[in-house]
Amino acid sequence: MLTPSRWSLRTRVTAAATLVVALLLTVGAVIFYQAVRGVVYGGLHERGDFVVTDVSTLVHSTDPHGTLPVQDTEFTLLQVVSADGALVASSDSLSGHGPLDVPPPSRPGHPESRTIDIPGKGAVYVVSEKVSSPGGWRIVHVGAPSTLFVRYRGLLAGLLAGLVVIATVALAWIVSLSVRHALRPVRVMSGELTEITGRGAGRRVTVPGPKDEVSELAESVNVTLGRLEAVLTRQRGFVADVSHELRSPLTGLRAQLELALEHPEDEDWPAVARAALADADRLQGIVSDLLILAKLGAGVSVSRERVDLGELVRAETGRRPRRVPIEVGAPDGIMVSATPHHLVRLLTNLLDNAERHAASRVWVTVAVDGGDAVLEILDDGAGIAPEDRERVFWRFQRLEEGRGRDPGGTGLGLTISRDIARAHGGTLVAAESGKGARFVLRIPLDDD
Repeated sequence: MLTPSRWSLRTRVTAAATLVVALLLTVGAVIFYQAVRGVVYGGLHERGDFVVTDVSTLVHSTDPHGTLPVQDTEFTLLQVVSADGALVASSDSLSGHGPLDVPPPSRPGHPESRTIDIPGKGAVYVVSEKVSSPGGWRIVHVGAPSTLFVRYRGLLAGLLAGLVVIATVALAWIVSLSVRHALRPVRVMSGELTEITGRGAGRRVTVPGPKDEVSELAESVNVTLGRLEAVLTRQRGFVADVSHELRSPLTGLRAQLELALEHPEDEDWPAVARAALADADRLQGIVSDLLILAKLGAGVSVSRERVDLGELVRAETGRRPRRVPIEVGAPDGIMVSATPHHLVRLLTNLLDNAERHAASRVWVTVAVDGGDAVLEILDDGAGIAPEDRERVFWRFQRLEEGRGRDPGGTGLGLTISRDIARAHGGTLVAAESGKGARFVLRIPLDDD
C-alpha cells in the first residue's frame, strides 16, 4: 500500500479533511450524549433529593411501618429498611419485594444515588439516605422507574455513532468531488504543457475562470512560457550568430592554408603565418568574449570591493597611448561596490570604441548624480543614429562604419559592457549627443 507521501493531492486532501471532520463529529456526538445524560440525570437527582428528604422527614418523626404513601408521580418506589437490613415499610409498587440490594449511605444526611435493576421493574434510579427514627437508624430508598433515556441510551449511542459514520462518508465523497472539480483546470494545464513540450513553441495554456488562484497559476505559467520562448529564440539567434562569426575566420584560415599548400615553393610562408595568426587572434577574441558573456549570463558569483571610480578611470586612461588625446575629468571619492577587472573591461571597451570613431578627441568624465556614480565617454566622431542606439548593444551587431574602421573586432564589446553594467545593478546607454557618440554608465554609489 502506498504511503501517504505517495498519495495523490486529491487523496491527501480528502483524507485530511475526512479525518478532521470525523474527529470533530465524534467529539460533538460525545458532548451531545453527555449533555443529554447530564440533563436527564440532573433532573432525576434534583427530584430524587427532594423526595428522599420528604420521606426521611416522615421516618425521622413517626418511623412508619407497613405501607408508605406516595406523594410524587415519578418517584413511586419507596422503601424503608432497618439498620440490620429488615424491611420496615414500602410503597404499594414495591409490595412483595424484599429489601433492595443497595449499599447503605456512609453518612446520615448525605443522599447517594445510583441505577440498579429490580426484578419486574427493570432499571430504576434510586436515591438512598440514612436517617434516625424513634425506632433506630433507618435506610430510606426512593426510586423512579427507568426513563426513556435510560431505556434507549444504547440505541441513542448507536444512532449517534451511525450518524457520525454516515456524515463522515458523505463528507469524504463531497470533498473528493470538490477537489477533483477544483483540480480539473490543473489537469488540463498539465495536458496542455505536455503537448506544448512535444510540439514546439507558440502555444499557451488555457486560463480558466473565474479569477482565482488556479487562474493566477495559469497566467504565471503563460508568462514563464513566454519568457522561455524568448530565451530559446535568443539562444537560437545567438548560436546562429556565433556559427556565422566563427565560420568566417575559420573559412579564411582554411582557404589560405589550402592555397599555400598547393604551391608551397612559391609561397611567402612568413606572410601566410602572419595572416593565419591574425585569423587565430580573431577566433581567440570571439571565444574569450563568448566566455565572458556566458559567465555574466549565468550569474557567476564574483567578489566585489569598494572601488574609487575616478581613480580607476584615471589609471586606465593613462595606461597606454591612444590614437587621439583623451581628456579626463574624474575626481576622487566617488566610491562604488564593484569587481575591478570587470569595470576595467567595460572602460576599455568603451574607450576602444570611442578611439575607433573619434575624429580628434575623446572626453571621459566621472560625476555623482543622486545615488548613482555616472561615467560618460564622448567622442567627436560621426555619432550614432537614433535608430541604431539600441542595436549597437546587440551581439555581433556592428555598424558599417565600425566594420570599416576595425574589421577584426568581435562585435561583442558593447554587449559585454552592458551586461557588466547590469551585473552591478546599473545601466549603460547610448545617449543623445550634439556631436559624436556618447555612452553613459550609471552604477549605484557605495556609501558605506
